[in-house]
Amino acid sequence: MTNYVHVEVDGPIAEVVLNRAEKMNALNENSFTELVAAAETVRSNKQIRVVIIRAEGDHFCAGADKAFLQGAVSDPEVFSAKALQLPEGEIANEFQKPVMVWLDINVPVLVCLQGVVYGAGMQLALAGDIRIASPTIGMSLFEINWGLIPDMGITQTLPRLVRADIASELMLTGRVVKADEAQRIGLVSRVEQDPLQATRELARKIASNSPDATSRAKKLLRDSVGLSTAQALKLEAELQSELVGTDNQIEAAMANLQKREAKFQSS
Repeated sequence: MTNYVHVEVDGPIAEVVLNRAEKMNALNENSFTELVAAAETVRSNKQIRVVIIRAEGDHFCAGADKAFLQGAVSDPEVFSAKALQLPEGEIANEFQKPVMVWLDINVPVLVCLQGVVYGAGMQLALAGDIRIASPTIGMSLFEINWGLIPDMGITQTLPRLVRADIASELMLTGRVVKADEAQRIGLVSRVEQDPLQATRELARKIASNSPDATSRAKKLLRDSVGLSTAQALKLEAELQSELVGTDNQIEAAMANLQKREAKFQSS
């Protein structure tokens, strides 16, 4: 059986790799399932402190595979059942979950982008905490060209990154955004000639910090959206209280004072 998504683990860093380069890494039904399984693999490995999502070949992802997309929407009743009838305890349907798992996972997620980043591929990319892109990228929410809207958790990602009017334009036109503009408007964190090397260097830097602090930093930024000022300040205080005086917090402080590499315990 072909693995369209595979996980490579090197110490504290996991790389989740889209592996369908001959199809520009377009996501089919197996890809959706395997993205969710990859997240569970990462979640179950307490040694992992950072995740990189990347793709083989010249393109990150051309969106949903056309045959898969056409099949998914060919029967409106079947589609509605899959989209609206959720398993008990779930908030994301089977189309949203391959993106939402990366928002929900506790460790930082870095995304390395090159070439085409369209549709479902762009929605997956936006689920990362940081995106490092090649100058070759073109990003597009091109669902409008199929008479559809982005529906893979876009409400939880795009509004956090760009102004409302820019989000509207991107969704209403499906136009392709090139690297410089993508960085300027906030779709990508930065543009690098060698994005994979830059992403891996950043992953190593993050992985060298306390895993307790990095996971709570992600939680703070993710969960404070939409809170009142009082609620957000309370969240800051609660998360900080979970860190102060712990073994990893003390080790971080001592390593910093003694100018040595810290040795952290797994979370």
